[in-house]
Amino acid sequence: MSVQERKQRERAERERLIVATARELAEEQGWDAVTTRRLAERIEYSQPVLYSHFRGKREIIGAVALQGAAELAAELRGASAEAEAEAGAGASASVEGVRGRVTALALAYLDFAERNPAVYDAMFQLDGGLAFAAEDTPEALKDGFAALLETLRDVAGEGVEPGLFTEVFWASLHGLATLTRAGRLPVGDAERRVGLLVSRLAVV
Repeated sequence: MSVQERKQRERAERERLIVATARELAEEQGWDAVTTRRLAERIEYSQPVLYSHFRGKREIIGAVALQGAAELAAELRGASAEAEAEAGAGASASVEGVRGRVTALALAYLDFAERNPAVYDAMFQLDGGLAFAAEDTPEALKDGFAALLETLRDVAGEGVEPGLFTEVFWASLHGLATLTRAGRLPVGDAERRVGLLVSRLAVV
């Protein structure tokens, strides 16, 4: 390994450590607790080193959001694939099979939001300097949407643009996630809510 390669590797490792520490601190104490000073103390680097990777908290939030988007996409695809496998050959194309995949996708989304509140906030509530629904939207965010679209396009219904349907379904899930977390909806009814959402919106 050349000196340049080693430096690049060390830099990437420092960056991963900063993002992981910020995420950990945010999940423990909220994003208000995440400051460059506290991060520098936790990872035992100077603040100038931190600023050599990220210009400030906004960019750190953006990095956590991109990481979260990649994780969410993987979990959504995994849930949909598992539901399809459980349905078995042939049955996965039936009404029950298709709706089963959509239900699994929706429950996986809500579960991710519940387990990772600070990451979810970084993705959808806070300013991480990331563009959504634009030409310069980062690939990780596009892939997160694609993970929804891959399953939801099958239930958009005739004459309905699948991307538009996915936006509406996603907005419904986001509303359920944020309202439940804020205590505006009673906890424990995720499956019933998702069942109602799928039965009313998913056209097979």
